[in-house]
Amino acid sequence: MKKLSLASKTFLGFALGIVIGLIFKQSATALQPIGDLFLNLIKMIVVPLIFFSITTGITSIGDITKLRKIGLKTLLYFIATTALAGLLGIIVANLIKPGLGVVLDAGSKTAIAASENQELPSFGKMIVDMFPSNPVQALAEGNLMQIIVFAIFLGISCVLIGDKADPVLKVIQTGSDIMMKMTEIVMQFSPIGVTALMAATIGEYGLKVFGPLAKLILSDYAGLIAALLLVYIPLLIFVAKVPLKKFFKFAPKLWVVTASTTSSSGSLPVTIDVASNDLGVEEELSTFVLPLGATMNMNGAVVYYATAVVFVSQMYGIHLSISQQILTVLSATLISVGSPGIPGGGIVMTIMLLNLMGLPADVVGMIAGMYRILDMGHTTINCTGDLVSTLCIARTNKMFHKDPSLR
Repeated sequence: MKKLSLASKTFLGFALGIVIGLIFKQSATALQPIGDLFLNLIKMIVVPLIFFSITTGITSIGDITKLRKIGLKTLLYFIATTALAGLLGIIVANLIKPGLGVVLDAGSKTAIAASENQELPSFGKMIVDMFPSNPVQALAEGNLMQIIVFAIFLGISCVLIGDKADPVLKVIQTGSDIMMKMTEIVMQFSPIGVTALMAATIGEYGLKVFGPLAKLILSDYAGLIAALLLVYIPLLIFVAKVPLKKFFKFAPKLWVVTASTTSSSGSLPVTIDVASNDLGVEEELSTFVLPLGATMNMNGAVVYYATAVVFVSQMYGIHLSISQQILTVLSATLISVGSPGIPGGGIVMTIMLLNLMGLPADVVGMIAGMYRILDMGHTTINCTGDLVSTLCIARTNKMFHKDPSLR
């Protein structure tokens, strides 16, 4: 076991958790506190990790003009890939029709009183809420978008004042190094945490979660695969110009972690490692783009949001017009920007989107029982999208320290 890589140990933990859940059934839920402890450790490192990574990435780039170009390209890639992924999710869901034939029983109609009254804020309010009135409060509350905005302003200010910022930059760089090491320590517990989480999930819900929701799972994963084949691969070939053989040699190293932790933020150190060390992206770019992507670029999530809307509308026999489906894609794209890059963050966002579209949200209680199965794919595609966008930006800005196309 000592010779196995962390990725292999985590995968074995995932499989072992399923076996434990099937054997011990309801008794396996006793392992839930261990899984929750692991998730809390991930949440513990997210805020300082993103804060230090963003600030370090900006100060490493140094040139404001170059930073502005990179920032604009990053935003454009994130919005474009997310919208395309949502469109593919809608198309695939309409082809598979996951909601037809699904009958809700009384036990599935779970009340979600704490969440159902949430409404999607206006676009203007979403923009305003991204800017912190109190950065200390934003750090304390873990408001990732506000933390990112503050880190961007801090990084730019450090660059503008030049050498005077050196003492602060030293602290920030040290903080970044410390958080990377802390994340590495936390991830060592991933095999144990993943085993506990999967055992508790399968123990509580059993394989019945795959019954009435099998077509939803199929539709969701088909949409994710479509995003990989029709969005990411063309970008890799024609824009990033990274050989597919090279990309798929190193990507599984990331996928094992994303699938097991279901956390874009928790997987961030691995994403940076693959981008910088395996695929040759300059660290100043990867430490700037990838933390942004872990919070804003939710390609996999938007596939699910689009699929969930079609699923619920078909299940209740509600017809969605073409314009309503286009609105779904646009709304899902906006919602995905605010989705927390932590396990299960999509559940609340699903309820908000269903409420926005005037659809019942009762089914979310049933989906929540097996959401981890879906979220493994979402997080994997989210982080893959971050990686592909970073490679594209690196190519267009000539920011490879060792060109993967030449190796």
